Amino acid sequence: MIKSRWTRTRFAQATRLMSTLLCAALLTTAAFLFTGSSSGQTRDHLTDKEGELVRYNQELDKRTDVFIRAINLRFAIIKGTAAPPIPKKSNKDDPDWGDPPKGTRAELLGDIAGILDEAITNIDDVSRRDEKNPLLSRSLRKLTAATNGYLNQLNPLRNQAQDPDELAAIVRIQDYANQIMEAGNKQPTPAPTPESDKKKKKP
Repeated sequence: MIKSRWTRTRFAQATRLMSTLLCAALLTTAAFLFTGSSSGQTRDHLTDKEGELVRYNQELDKRTDVFIRAINLRFAIIKGTAAPPIPKKSNKDDPDWGDPPKGTRAELLGDIAGILDEAITNIDDVSRRDEKNPLLSRSLRKLTAATNGYLNQLNPLRNQAQDPDELAAIVRIQDYANQIMEAGNKQPTPAPTPESDKKKKKP
């Protein structure tokens, strides 16, 4: 009997010890996950004001213009050049652009990659819903022309980059840019407008 009681007592003590250790381990894991999630929150590739402009501009070509200017602004900040002019408001109730984005070179390059990805997604979504939408070709031509300039700006940035995060963002930008260029190059040449025909016929 004594031996049996001792065994049960030792077993109970061991069980309590294991429970205590398990609770401690769970609390430590939870604290680590909470800290990691709060410090590793993903960065939005658009500022709040830019996001408002994207939502406000429902037409694909105007929305593409917002993406292009947002990317141009980040390239200007990275290179230390003058920011692109802010488009004039067509309506006083239009949202404004707000303050320029802030961040490290790696973060701004990551923004550019994210914006290109969103621009591609927007064009793909419209294409799936309405292949004959005239805004598709117009938006893709705009984005392709802008992207050609982005590829030219990437080469010196790649040569200067030493941070692995910067290099990873540049690779992502190049990947999205190549997708856009490939799709843009497959677009048929736009038909001349009546106005352009009249200009050609002038002596």
